Amino acid sequence: MSQPPPPPPNQPPADQPEESGSAAERPAPEKPGQDARPADPSPADRPGPEEPGKGGFGAPQDPPPGGFGAPQSPPPGGFGAPQDPAPGFGAPQSPPPGGFGAPASPPPPAQGPGYGYPQTPEPPQAAPPQQPYGYPQAPAQQPYGYPQAPAQPGYGYPAQPQSPYGQPGPYGHPQPPTMPMQPQGPQKGPGGGKLNSQVLIIVAAVVAIALIVGAGVLYAHSSGDGKPASAGGSGATGGKGGDDGKGTGGASSNGEEKVPSSTSASSLFKIPAPAVPKDDSSVSTVGSWLTDTVYAKSGVAEINGYDPDSGDKTWTIKLPGPVCQASRHTTDSGRTAVIYEPAMPTKEDPSHGCSQLAAIDLKAGKKLWTHTIKSGDRSINLDNVTVSGNTVAAGSTSGGGAFDISTGKTLWAPKSTDSCYDSGYGGGPKLVAVRKCGEYGSARQLHIQTIDPTSGKVVSEYKMSPGIEYASVVSTDPLVVAADVGDSAGDGSGISDFFSIDNKTGTLRTKISAPGKTYAAKCDGITRIEYCSGLAVGNDKLYIPTEEHDGSGDYSRTNEIVAFDLGTGKQTGQRADAGDGYTISPLRMDGGNLLAYKRPPYDKGGQIVTIDGSSFKETKLLVNPSDEATRDAETSMLPEYAELLFRDGHLYMSQVFADKPSTTGDKEYLAIAFGTK
Repeated sequence: MSQPPPPPPNQPPADQPEESGSAAERPAPEKPGQDARPADPSPADRPGPEEPGKGGFGAPQDPPPGGFGAPQSPPPGGFGAPQDPAPGFGAPQSPPPGGFGAPASPPPPAQGPGYGYPQTPEPPQAAPPQQPYGYPQAPAQQPYGYPQAPAQPGYGYPAQPQSPYGQPGPYGHPQPPTMPMQPQGPQKGPGGGKLNSQVLIIVAAVVAIALIVGAGVLYAHSSGDGKPASAGGSGATGGKGGDDGKGTGGASSNGEEKVPSSTSASSLFKIPAPAVPKDDSSVSTVGSWLTDTVYAKSGVAEINGYDPDSGDKTWTIKLPGPVCQASRHTTDSGRTAVIYEPAMPTKEDPSHGCSQLAAIDLKAGKKLWTHTIKSGDRSINLDNVTVSGNTVAAGSTSGGGAFDISTGKTLWAPKSTDSCYDSGYGGGPKLVAVRKCGEYGSARQLHIQTIDPTSGKVVSEYKMSPGIEYASVVSTDPLVVAADVGDSAGDGSGISDFFSIDNKTGTLRTKISAPGKTYAAKCDGITRIEYCSGLAVGNDKLYIPTEEHDGSGDYSRTNEIVAFDLGTGKQTGQRADAGDGYTISPLRMDGGNLLAYKRPPYDKGGQIVTIDGSSFKETKLLVNPSDEATRDAETSMLPEYAELLFRDGHLYMSQVFADKPSTTGDKEYLAIAFGTK
């Protein structure tokens, strides 16, 4: 069964007031006597994030015999398999002694980079006091989020450029001079006379102090684009929690989403949870999409279209089995793709494999075509599917391919005898392949390839350090990849570091460290290459929330969103506070603005806010009702467990599994929708 979502936060106790080459038929160097690539351990054999039910319908299956390369039985767990989370994803962290922002005892020396990264000898030095959540740290001790400068570049890393100031900084970032330069030659005063040496000393000292103080203020409040961020009522961002329901009646700057005259939302409709076959405890219902005319949602072995305002069903596409995976992207004409089972599971045969690939026209409400991906005479299971341009790309440990979304015509496919294979794809503005090379049991290498969607031709390639087994595509333009290097995240999130890569050249721009104990986001790079939650990329920045920590009130929890520059790897100083009792999570970009969802405290409704990309000022777009029944439905569909879509003042929240009815008798829903006027 699916993991039940945690209870609403801040609920008081009852007794007192959560290798290179084209992705097309690309030949690759083959080893003598080897005519097929070694098989990757099947998703079913390697441990990963816990899924509802035992395997869950739609879970990846073992590659069939005779597939692209003879399967081999890997040792239990598999090399690079993710480890069980210690505190659990999203577990709250204890604040430092003295409260957030209070001077703390110097931390122990930082651990070296994860497996596969060059080690950097660091001279012992005193650590500065620990700063509050989300704030950049003093440069004397590089904090979480700063790239660590390697002593020698690893394989595939670009050479370190020189700072224009003459001193190399971390990953080649320019470092400002520590002292202003003394004036050279005789200096004249306002009247044209020479300044004496005492005056020069005083002037130089004043200038030095002004530069140092000014640089510190600019660093703390910079918006990342050279403009200072405006201060507000909640730190440096102006973001403040609350649900007064008052809007400005205008359009948010740099985005398409308009601020309504009143942000108080009403419940538009609720879609009841579908019936689950008697032999099953849980059925996959992954997939939801929003166009200008329809809200579409996967049900049990079907996809339904609904009127975005009333929730009236407008069309139904029946499928022979449950939807296993669904593309998060659609074309401009409202087309997308899904993977589904060829039949409903039964007690005797709990899974028929996720072998069917189909394109869906969301506006017309019809299935355009279906393909069964085969290896010889046997169908293979597909793990992931995405859409980029007019191309549908599907991948798995046993192969995959790309098809025209309109006609179903095969465009290209990875070569079956290749020693490398495409484990999956990230779509959207560009198409990116995560290509795995090497033999199982060795330090295999991931190649991150930007490819032409139509031809499969490799445009650029970045080779990650050997030993990193899995990677997730967070964004394809700009290209950002997440990985758990050396299984060091420790929280089941699949993220210890982010890699910012140049799409055109394939060179690494910077690496951003994001320890699981500090930041709250999640990626499933084992089979679902682009399934990440709690992240957004835009304005050449990465937006990521911090872990929850204590708020100012009793039983209160809260967190922030911070921004990292994808060119330097450093925090920009921008911070959006959730507000006391709320926790905030990025949803997506809206032009230059960031849209975010605020999970509410136990006695309020959730919120959608827009965060200005320059000032980081928060503006409410929607505030949900706070009655108990609505809160219960909303908090069962939080971003960590569900699919959230927001557009034109409408918020849609939906489940990715349908379960047996609750024994408590509480009403359960497949999807709920809210809207403002």
